[in-house]
Amino acid sequence: MTQMSQKRLLLVGATGMVGGYAFRYALEDAAVGSVTAIVRRKLGISHPKLQEVLHRDFADCSSLSQVLSGQDAAIFCLGAYTGVVSDAELRRITVDYTIEFARVLHASSPNAAFSFLSGSGADPTGKSRIAFARYKGEAENALIAAGFPRVYLFRPAYIYPVEPRQEPSFSYRLMRAVYPAFQLLFPNQVIRADDLARAMVDAAVQRTDSGAKVFENRDIRAMVQRIHPAIG
Repeated sequence: MTQMSQKRLLLVGATGMVGGYAFRYALEDAAVGSVTAIVRRKLGISHPKLQEVLHRDFADCSSLSQVLSGQDAAIFCLGAYTGVVSDAELRRITVDYTIEFARVLHASSPNAAFSFLSGSGADPTGKSRIAFARYKGEAENALIAAGFPRVYLFRPAYIYPVEPRQEPSFSYRLMRAVYPAFQLLFPNQVIRADDLARAMVDAAVQRTDSGAKVFENRDIRAMVQRIHPAIG
């Protein structure tokens, strides 16, 4: 692939579980010519494709307008766990930060594709009793209305961390412990973090279909199997 045809990719959430894998795959992908990582703390690595931009306050992304200019695609993995932060903070991170980033990105790169890490059960109607579902649905609605030509909404169920980590709650510790059995019994209710990231990068860089596309956990697994049949 020639340098002229390579994509310029933005990534938000590169220090997170899924975002970290997306970051690695983007740097390795021959179709990606540059990766601009918008981060709140330094990544601690260097790479010829990488431009690292420190930005601590996602409530106001106005100062990023020049950085976000001329980009082909964005992958947005910024998020928080239910129960780890207050409800107000959960909504701020899930909804407000997403809307603000999308506002500035669309003004700077109106033709960019947008891959968004949503979640299973996301409710665009706003009727769910579960705050996470309402907030993810609200963020999805805002992205669809933002005017991007291609919006890819990923709704994974349980995301298996792959690499050992400090789990955010007891329920996550339990799910990690029973994952081998759960995967066999309910394969469409789980997805590996690295596979999810791979699908998000591929959608942002390779897909050309217009409009908004929703990928439930089953769809994400199918995408991974098409991209890399040996690992799905």
